[in-house]
Amino acid sequence: MQTYATHRQYIPLFHFVVFPILALNVLAQIYVLFRHPSVWGAWNILVAFALVAFAWTVRTMVTRSQDRIIRLEETLRMQRLLPADLQSRIGELRPGQLIGLRFCSDEELPELTRAVLNGELTGREDIKKRIKHWRSDTLRV
Repeated sequence: MQTYATHRQYIPLFHFVVFPILALNVLAQIYVLFRHPSVWGAWNILVAFALVAFAWTVRTMVTRSQDRIIRLEETLRMQRLLPADLQSRIGELRPGQLIGLRFCSDEELPELTRAVLNGELTGREDIKKRIKHWRSDTLRV
């Protein structure tokens, strides 16, 4: 079962293999350039930085796309579960707040949404810490 303490998801191949290897490659290329200065060595450093930037950009695009999908899913869920006075205010919720609310149970959703809209809870971490009945999201990338 997922909780606040265990909800962060790591992609082992990316977080523990690809990204560390690319970061170490940058350091290795810098070391080689200082030991044996050359134009080719400088080029290798540029390519190494480009690979790190590429990996980071791809990861960022994937998580941003997922956040947009979560925003849509949560909006639809809220339209179905919230009382009328809160339904009309769904558009006031920021994406980060919607992302935080996705973990709360259907029963907790109206109470937490009201707290967010009243300014009692602001960021996604505040929201997640207040959840009593956690709704797992195991499909996060």
